[in-house]
Amino acid sequence: MVVTLRWVFTVVFVSMIGFTVVAAGDRSIFDALIELWPDPWFRATLVDAYFGFFTIWLWIAYRESGVASSSIWFVLIMTLGNIAVSGYFLWLFWFSEPTASIDDVLTPVRT
Repeated sequence: MVVTLRWVFTVVFVSMIGFTVVAAGDRSIFDALIELWPDPWFRATLVDAYFGFFTIWLWIAYRESGVASSSIWFVLIMTLGNIAVSGYFLWLFWFSEPTASIDDVLTPVRT
């Protein structure tokens, strides 16, 4: 399962980078924000996404033992969104043993 998840998060990461590059080539994120902000569905989707990012970060903060690591991941997730989330899971799965169980990978390591 770890090997499968490595590839799943690789696809997510590469896809997010690709779509972000295409979108950035179309227009600035600030121009898009000004244009879309009046739409209530845009604001609802944005709030939904950031609550999701915060929820994932809470788990990362629980899993990681250091304040510095948790803080860095908070900044990365809040600025890069799912690019950072998929990056975290890539890091997690690529540096675990291929035979490790999901529980072993996702559970905090406490010494």
